[in-house]
Amino acid sequence: MWKFQVAAVSMIVLAGCTPSGETPPPIPAVPEAAEVTATPVKLMTWEDLTSRPPREASTRIRWGEGATDIADLWLPEGAGPFPVVVLVHGGCWQKSIADLTLMNWMADGLRNKGWAVWNIEYRGVDEPGGGYPGTFLDVGAAIDALGLHADQFKLDLSRVTGLGHSAGGHLILWAAARSRLPDDSPVRVTDPLAFRGVVVSGGLADLEASRPVTAPGCLDAVYDTLTGPATAERPDPLADTSPARLFPIGVPFVSVNGADDRIAPPMLGEGLTVRALAKGDQASLIVVPDTGHVELVTPGTEAFEAQAQALAGFVGGRPNEQD
Repeated sequence: MWKFQVAAVSMIVLAGCTPSGETPPPIPAVPEAAEVTATPVKLMTWEDLTSRPPREASTRIRWGEGATDIADLWLPEGAGPFPVVVLVHGGCWQKSIADLTLMNWMADGLRNKGWAVWNIEYRGVDEPGGGYPGTFLDVGAAIDALGLHADQFKLDLSRVTGLGHSAGGHLILWAAARSRLPDDSPVRVTDPLAFRGVVVSGGLADLEASRPVTAPGCLDAVYDTLTGPATAERPDPLADTSPARLFPIGVPFVSVNGADDRIAPPMLGEGLTVRALAKGDQASLIVVPDTGHVELVTPGTEAFEAQAQALAGFVGGRPNEQD
């Protein structure tokens, strides 16, 4: 049995908390809690992950004209139709820190469990046109481009889930919440792709709460570029950039945090979960002991298995099984 410290888990379903007015599916069950040992552990480093044998996507798809208008598609064995996981990488919203290839091992691990994986790229705040609104427009467009390729690759758009790591946790939850964006927001679209559920993996989804907690060079240094300036027409830059301001979003989500994560400590996942529950959303928190930031995107770890189980729960069981 997997060992987890589970907090703030809710199975509450509230009517009317989806955009369509339908009752959302139950939040995935999580493993039973177990005591956490005090034995010191060595946390993984990024080199521990990136020194693994490389993994290759099935195909790269260019959805736009920009240099970062790309997504890597990882297809499992079989005839399909395949459920889909949208992956969004982190890197403190900065391309100088990470790009979509950092998620290659995660994508391969999920592909081996029967998922089609849509691993997207976007402009970082340190690239021309990145920040607000460019980064958000890129993420939304890359996700919506999935629909253009569903028939060709036998992708099941009725079983789309999402997982974002670190800064990507912010972006994936924001993408799932796009139907709640203000009508006059430059990043609003009329018919965004719908998610069955989302995993926020070591995420910084509440920008206001995350800013003083994570490393200054990660969020604080890029905060104004990421959220955009306050203006008379847009007095609150968080109103269309921070998912925590958009609750209830009507999409179930699970926050998964490493107990020893110094980039996104569990308090951020707990705060996000409590805030979502208070607004009537379905949300839960899994805190994985002896786990830092890197383990969350590393196949073979307890954190990876917990997240794979949560994703499967959103589609009703094993990903290669029909509802």
